[in-house]
Amino acid sequence: MSVLTLRLAGPLQSWGASARFTRRTTESAPTKSGVIGMLAAAAGIERGDDTRLQPLAALRFGVRIDQPGTRVRDFQTAHHAVTGKSMPLSERFYLADAVFVAALEGDHPLLADLHAALRAPVYAPFLGRRSCPPSLPIELHLHEHGNLQDALREEPWQASPWYRTQYRGHNEVELTVLREADEHEQNIADTLRDQPLSFAAEHRRHTLRTQVSSRVRIPNPSARHLPRHDPFDVLDEESA
Repeated sequence: MSVLTLRLAGPLQSWGASARFTRRTTESAPTKSGVIGMLAAAAGIERGDDTRLQPLAALRFGVRIDQPGTRVRDFQTAHHAVTGKSMPLSERFYLADAVFVAALEGDHPLLADLHAALRAPVYAPFLGRRSCPPSLPIELHLHEHGNLQDALREEPWQASPWYRTQYRGHNEVELTVLREADEHEQNIADTLRDQPLSFAAEHRRHTLRTQVSSRVRIPNPSARHLPRHDPFDVLDEESA
């Protein structure tokens, strides 16, 4: 198996697993449906082409939270395109200044095609919603051999420099990983309705997917080793 890793960073992101009426929420991390949809768009797969979507949806998915960001709320208004009538006020939630590492595990030829598509996308990628463009290139690495867990453990920390400053005194950082459950983990897994079946506008469909949470320790490239300070050293100097 091979693994494709992605960096999802931008001023705003919104990964909704459900949307009800005028309230559009966001999960705390990217959803499989959102990431697969982004890859499908980059590869030029049309919304109603469920046959081409199936191999992408079958990829095993995981995400590492490198910088959790801040949840923000926005109110939006709109008018009907034909009648001009004012539509109900909608409430929308976003993640501001968040950074994630997403990983997809599967056959190497498919992941190689997706990696190439991200470098020259047919449709521009966005982070959950069209109003949320990425601030950095999305593609990170294509690991020809390995598995999902190892890739999310080995990928360097992608947090912003300003965010890393609060961890200068730590050689490592502990990050949360959310990944699809193995067969033997089904009894401890949570469920999330973000497994895409179809992106067709007239019958968009998703089903449940199992997910487990774990923690990984990642080296901190911004660590600074401060000199040791012992207040009793002054007493030793005076007695000398």
